[in-house]
Amino acid sequence: MSVEVVTFGCRLNAFESELIARHAEAAGADDTIIINSCAVTNEAVAQARQSIRKLKRERPDARIVVTGCAAQTQAAMFAAMPEVDRVIGNDDKLQPAAWRTTAPALAAPRFGIDASEKVAVSDIMAVKEMAPHLVDGFQHGLPRAFVQVQNGCDHRCTFCIIPYGRGNSRSVPMGAVVDQVRTLTERGHAEIVLTGVDLTSYGADLPGAPKLGRLLKQILRHVPELQRLRISSIDSIEADADLIDALAEDARLMPHLHLSLQAGDDLILKRMKRRHARADAIAFCDQVRRLRPGIALGADLIAGFPTETEEMFARSLDLVEQCGLTFLHVFPYSPRPGTPAARMPQVDGAVIRDRARRLRAAGEAALRRRLDAEIGCEREVLIESATQGRTEHYLPVEVSGAVPGTVQRLAIIGHDDTKLLVPPSVSSPGLTGRSSTPRPLG
Repeated sequence: MSVEVVTFGCRLNAFESELIARHAEAAGADDTIIINSCAVTNEAVAQARQSIRKLKRERPDARIVVTGCAAQTQAAMFAAMPEVDRVIGNDDKLQPAAWRTTAPALAAPRFGIDASEKVAVSDIMAVKEMAPHLVDGFQHGLPRAFVQVQNGCDHRCTFCIIPYGRGNSRSVPMGAVVDQVRTLTERGHAEIVLTGVDLTSYGADLPGAPKLGRLLKQILRHVPELQRLRISSIDSIEADADLIDALAEDARLMPHLHLSLQAGDDLILKRMKRRHARADAIAFCDQVRRLRPGIALGADLIAGFPTETEEMFARSLDLVEQCGLTFLHVFPYSPRPGTPAARMPQVDGAVIRDRARRLRAAGEAALRRRLDAEIGCEREVLIESATQGRTEHYLPVEVSGAVPGTVQRLAIIGHDDTKLLVPPSVSSPGLTGRSSTPRPLG
């Protein structure tokens, strides 16, 4: 294999890894392993370093390039690793020119190279525009395709290093996004997922400052053949009226939202420099559940943020039930160098791990309750592979005998605590019908 990309972190990184692989291959980066890193936690950075060492032991002749958010924020640390041949910045990695200059450098003898010569990392804060990046049909033939519509973040939450890895918020023009969605739909992708670092800030930098909801409506209007549209994580306090309307009015916008909530206690939210209060989160979840009955909601939650008491943590734990959450992404707090939260009074590590465990247990119980409630329903399932699909609500389904890429209406007969079960030997034709109003959700 000429180029191998190892991806850590978010869906946006997964999308960008497809682009990276193509640019590196086109540039002739032979026998190269690319680490597309994540910086969201100390553990994510440590995992990237461990992977680098392991891969170098397994393939000593391969060249190793590190890119991604951790490479952007901690370039010198990765450049100092003897296993690493090149460090490429987070914006640079998407530019074909960066790989054209990197490939000859990788082919040169490595002896005596100074760490500073390994680094090709530009100033991410100087990046002001967002070019559309079309992954041409996703090489692996997946029925679900991702479209990057936004990058970066203008907010400065006290715990978060990501703005320094991704830069300030910038958006892809609406017309370019619609064209990408149409192209991918024509190439057979049944479901399109819009991705970004801070999706609900979409459009603030574009002429007329269109919001995410308007973009959703433009896609649904101008690509009528699109079967399913999904959005990745959003900040609920920034959800605009058009987004809510689209969710309520068009069944093709999937009834599943993942929310950046982070905590359930107002004082902790204030210390995090979040833009919502606990009541705002609960009210939003109540609103979308009224407008789209049966919607599945997920959330990011941080356990053990600095100064968090047991009483404060209890409010985060209680938020799982108050908001009716189905999916949880739980992050044990870890101090990121240079962030304000790293200078606040820290919670004991053992306490953080215990609180993360309790949050995960609450999430597992919430998922089981939702799986229980699905039994006896019929769901439209996107068949991802010969053995798995996903419902409209992003619940995993075990299948057999189905055709990947089709959308099939299936009866739910049970679950195994992690995924739904349907009758064996599913082989009915994929559904192609569309509706302008949500179908009954059971």
